[in-house]
Amino acid sequence: MSGIKSYRDLMVWQRSMELAQAIYVLVKKFPKAEEYRLTSQMIRAAISIPANIAEGNTRATKKDYARFVSIARGSTAELSTFLMLAMRIELAPKQEIGPDLESCEEVGRMLTGLHRSLT
Repeated sequence: MSGIKSYRDLMVWQRSMELAQAIYVLVKKFPKAEEYRLTSQMIRAAISIPANIAEGNTRATKKDYARFVSIARGSTAELSTFLMLAMRIELAPKQEIGPDLESCEEVGRMLTGLHRSLT
């Protein structure tokens, strides 16, 4: 991880920030009735990913860092599930949700790699 001075330098943090931004854009298209249901759950899960990467990166030990990366992995799985449900109940067209689901899976793979390197 040479050249990494901050969590902001981590590609996984950058990609998870892009994913969170994409989720905000996506859920704006959902019906108003979903505002306090699936929409809020998706936003919470999406912002939890980069937040936990950042928090873990600033912790004193690799063990603590790995724990926060594990939490971020859980949020990624949660978000992926919400995206699949949104597709199933047709809150947005598959072609709009599909790229976000792919990004979510990519971030999940990156987090798995980071977690392995820490444990």
